[in-house]
Amino acid sequence: MASEIMTLNMGPQHPSTHGVLRLVVELDGEVIQKITPHIGYLHRGIEKLSEHRTYHQTIPLTDRMDYLAPMHNNLGYVLAVEKLLGLEVPERAQTIRVILAELTRLKSHLVWIACHALDIGAMTVFIYAFREREKIMELYEMISGARMTSNYFRVGGLSRELPAGFEAAVKEIVDTFPGHLDTYEGLLTKNTIWLQRTIGNGVISAEDAIDYGISGPALRGSGVDWDLRRDNPYSGYENYDFKVPTGENCDTFDRYKCRLVEMREALKIIDQAMKRLKPGPILADAPQVCYPPKESVYNSIEGLIHHFKIASEGFPVPEGEVYMGVENPKGELGYYLVSDGGTKPYRMRVRPPSFVNLGAIEKMAKGSMLADLVAIIGTLDIVLGEIDR
Repeated sequence: MASEIMTLNMGPQHPSTHGVLRLVVELDGEVIQKITPHIGYLHRGIEKLSEHRTYHQTIPLTDRMDYLAPMHNNLGYVLAVEKLLGLEVPERAQTIRVILAELTRLKSHLVWIACHALDIGAMTVFIYAFREREKIMELYEMISGARMTSNYFRVGGLSRELPAGFEAAVKEIVDTFPGHLDTYEGLLTKNTIWLQRTIGNGVISAEDAIDYGISGPALRGSGVDWDLRRDNPYSGYENYDFKVPTGENCDTFDRYKCRLVEMREALKIIDQAMKRLKPGPILADAPQVCYPPKESVYNSIEGLIHHFKIASEGFPVPEGEVYMGVENPKGELGYYLVSDGGTKPYRMRVRPPSFVNLGAIEKMAKGSMLADLVAIIGTLDIVLGEIDR
């Protein structure tokens, strides 16, 4: 008897697509034969907009991409500009950047485990993980005034010094979060339903993962030992001791285990960074690039004029081109910047991990049941704001 292929739309209004993603799924019964992703529903033209903004004015555009990891978006961009300028960032600023990048990794992975578990039917983890995420959101608000699209990094360093109480709040997170991670593992790791929904689901071999350009936990879950923080370090990551977890079975359960270990390792990095944190400047000695201290802006006409000129006119960047990649919670987030010697990027191109990882969804899902597709989308941990840009 000949089978009949049925075509279904999953999304763009579907809770398990994690944004306005439309998947056109071809089914033989309940078995997936083909998937075609349709994207672009959130397109905002960030790369093109950057051509009409100064280098400083472009920073707030970047944290609107992966809105679950805004600090990483900012970090990759400012590192690319600093690379063009040949700018050396002070040690204190680099250390604070590492602390906030790893807090952001925690925050992003907390949303992942909360929503991934909820998609598969585990509601308790969602409630617990969002409870812990709130502590990091409060830190975001403390340093920048914004809870979600937080903006704190600047070309040459940071926007301001750490506020009072920040270090104590970070220490509390380092001390208490391992126990919370134990709770998540206790709820999921040996849960029969969780194991049935994740083991053997969404398998992609190491060779295929590399061929598709997958990065981050999705790549490491397939057994590929690659992490930009260790293998192409930036912001002083070469000074930190941490493990890079990898999987063996290349499935959804291995990617789950990798992210859990990454959360524990992020806490270790934060703890090391807090011990390395010493007094010092938070901006490079480059007055033609960096904003003056607020005290100077408020109390002297020279400081006010200096601030106004950088804010309104920007600063020229030497002609050239660079690529800078950072280890975003989802994978390699890269910025390709071209300068024509002016005060605005001639061209900015983003290498977004969510977009690249999504390209492997058919390879991971073909031959699986339609119900397994929800778990596969969750294990990729995509953000549509970054995919569409």
